[in-house]
Amino acid sequence: MAFVLSWLAWTPYVLSENGLGIAHFAFPSALGTTQLLGVLPGAYLGPILSAFAVTAITDGRPGLRAWTGRLAKWRVNWRWYAGVIVAAPAALTIASVALAGAGPVLPSAAVLTAYVPGLLLQMVTTGLAEEPGWRDFAMPRLQRRYGPLTGTLIVGPLWGAWHLPLFLTEWGGWPDVTWRQPVVFVVTTVAFSFVMTWVFNRSGESLPIAMLLHTGVNNYLSIAWSGMFPHLAPTATTHALFVASVAAALILLAATRGRLGYRPPIAAAGTPPR
Repeated sequence: MAFVLSWLAWTPYVLSENGLGIAHFAFPSALGTTQLLGVLPGAYLGPILSAFAVTAITDGRPGLRAWTGRLAKWRVNWRWYAGVIVAAPAALTIASVALAGAGPVLPSAAVLTAYVPGLLLQMVTTGLAEEPGWRDFAMPRLQRRYGPLTGTLIVGPLWGAWHLPLFLTEWGGWPDVTWRQPVVFVVTTVAFSFVMTWVFNRSGESLPIAMLLHTGVNNYLSIAWSGMFPHLAPTATTHALFVASVAAALILLAATRGRLGYRPPIAAAGTPPR
């Protein structure tokens, strides 16, 4: 459902002058980008709407209360907020330094001023559109049934593949896109999903913390990265995210022995554990 709704809504953007150029119209720019009008409506129609609809149909009001409860779980230890806000830029900076062979340029005052508003905007756009579906709806069900490792290996490729039509638009750098870029992107989302699963589980299934991790990466790469690494090509953001995600995933898989912070629910009395 998420794929169908989003891909249908993205079709005009893909066909427009902002994409393949088959349809001779262009999406207007808002806040300096066409993605707010071209991408965001389809994003909102996909994971979050699908998760709401399927939860309402299959689990009713109790399921919706559990789903919205994770979405509204803001009250977690402040260290999670501090850790997530710092860890994502730090990991990407280290990966970028490794790729560049040189240290970063200190961010400008304009970047520092725009950073927090950009993060808040990402939270209510990207974070709110995607994570109620991938982490809030899918992960609790999948890891109860298959365990956190296999569950993540299911969600990760789906999360990545959901973005694929956008590689035919300005979002993905069209027309200067090769087949390697979407492949690397999907592999990166799989690796990053292990990090997301660990954070989601260890924070007590707090969706705001998972959203903050996701949007922290996007915000750093879109606002701060180019100014801090002007000697790297813009496409190097893909490589930096790939290196950071794979390294973090391998560390967490080794440290947790594949459990990724998951604690199976206690079986009811008289019910054998699964």
